[in-house]
Amino acid sequence: MDQVNKDQYLIEKNGKQYEVVIGLEVHAQVLSDSKLFSSSATKFGSEPNTQVSLVDAAFPGMLPVINEFCVKQAVKTGIGLNAKINKKSIFDRKNYFYADLPQGYQISQYKDPIVGEGSVVLDLPSGPKTIGIERLHLEQDAGKSIHDIDPSSTLVDLNRSGVALMEIVSKPDLRSPEEVNLYIKKLRSIMRYLGTCDGNMQEGSLRADVNVSVRKVGSDKFGTRCEIKNVNSIKFMQMAIEYEANRQVELIEEGGSIDQETRLFDTKKNQTRSMRSKEDAHDYRYFPDPDLLPLEFDDKFIETIKKEIPELPDQKKIRFIEKFKLSPYEATILVSDLETSKFFEKVIEKSDVKLSANWITGELFALLNEKNLEISQSPISSENLSKLINLISDGTISGKIAKTIFEIMSKEDKDPSIIVEEKGLKQESDPKALETLIQKVLSSNEDKVKQYKSGKDKLFGFFVGQVMKESKGKGNPQLINKILKEKLNG
Repeated sequence: MDQVNKDQYLIEKNGKQYEVVIGLEVHAQVLSDSKLFSSSATKFGSEPNTQVSLVDAAFPGMLPVINEFCVKQAVKTGIGLNAKINKKSIFDRKNYFYADLPQGYQISQYKDPIVGEGSVVLDLPSGPKTIGIERLHLEQDAGKSIHDIDPSSTLVDLNRSGVALMEIVSKPDLRSPEEVNLYIKKLRSIMRYLGTCDGNMQEGSLRADVNVSVRKVGSDKFGTRCEIKNVNSIKFMQMAIEYEANRQVELIEEGGSIDQETRLFDTKKNQTRSMRSKEDAHDYRYFPDPDLLPLEFDDKFIETIKKEIPELPDQKKIRFIEKFKLSPYEATILVSDLETSKFFEKVIEKSDVKLSANWITGELFALLNEKNLEISQSPISSENLSKLINLISDGTISGKIAKTIFEIMSKEDKDPSIIVEEKGLKQESDPKALETLIQKVLSSNEDKVKQYKSGKDKLFGFFVGQVMKESKGKGNPQLINKILKEKLNG
């Protein structure tokens, strides 16, 4: 590899430029207490093979029964993705053999999915970009093969067998690892707002197959794509795309050709490796599942679900900008996570909006990152953060003192006004008391006063620092600045 342009992810090799073309097949677990075709539980972390019904284990004669709630969750997700809801959809059998697929086929949807074309808008530094959604279909998950417990055997856990998945297929509109990062986060955010998928990648409830191809810049013809199977973190998706795109360019430049195949990403070696030649649809011998009738519903069914749709991230962002006068950047950060937006709105019920936004996206986010916590686990409550911001706004404490109090609050979620009293941290805002301190500093530094008056304006910062030192950090900075200017320029 000679050079990579990180903004557009253009790969330069031997004087030629290539762009990467990416499409994602995201597998999102439907947030439901029971599976797609059985009443078995879907709780994460249960003992192996404790959440398996006769249907999940494919006992002869056991028939699947559709979970209506999962259907509603898929329709709700489709509405959130601005997609067409198909009033008739068909379940198909996708035939292949694997040890953790007890039926010998996966119940999925092929030609007639429950949701058609839609779109997601990404907030890129260069402006908004629309990523097309090809389809969303419902399917059942397979079980899990475990290879690292017994050195001579593969073990199978069927707890996931039959769990409802929404496969969300994007159009090949993504052009960089960074766009993939934003796309996954936006998709996850929308589904969390809707309550249709928890998006917990570490638990396997959100993962993706990543399709990667390259082509020369300016070409409108797609290259041969390779599918990187079952990537379960955004970081690994980005790493896999970078490696695979560069592998393909190297191969083309050496005079070779790209084979359409399925590959795996080795997270330890940071490289993709061949798994099998890529199957086409006919290889799976799809046919309608004879045990399941087509799904059919009317406009009333769709309209009823539409009424349940909450304010989604893009709508909330517009409201935050228009109502609270936040910048697009601030609004984007605050709406990206449902819990963050709720926390923010609780804080600003009784405190300054701009100051609240700054403290949440600054100090609070830094604290949560350091402790690896979600905002729902914040050691500082929205109520107490609001009180701290009010103490800054009314001049009781300075921003510097507020950071000291914030640190104390991070260890014990205590009312900040109590901490101010206990630690004696109240800001000194009495003009007479500050004037006395200022006079003391000026009298002790008459030579510097003369230098300041002769044109050395930068000494003003020195005087402010000395007064703050005399006040033990408790002096009101705005008031100190005002009185100092009057004294020095009078």
